[in-house]
Amino acid sequence: MHWLILFIAGLFETGWAVGLKYSDGLTRFWPTVFTAVTFLISLTLLGVALRSVPLGTGYAIWAGIGMVGTAVVGILAFNEPATAGRLICVGLILAGIVGLKLVEQT
Repeated sequence: MHWLILFIAGLFETGWAVGLKYSDGLTRFWPTVFTAVTFLISLTLLGVALRSVPLGTGYAIWAGIGMVGTAVVGILAFNEPATAGRLICVGLILAGIVGLKLVEQT
């Protein structure tokens, strides 16, 4: 169950990163509220997951999910480039996330 919570925490990390884009430097009220709420949810869920997931593994997976999710949203919603090099790098991050989960004993 803690791995699922960690995954959801990573999705909320993507949410607050995207919220930062929409908040225009935290100057727009509702996008800033969205950013703050998703940030708090993400950190709270990360804390819950770290009760049984090792710190280094949990944090790396949480950050990796956030990075991959944010890169995908950037490509799909903000027309950021989807070059081969960029997609390969995102794939390597994803491979690292999967690898960390596979080698973890918890």
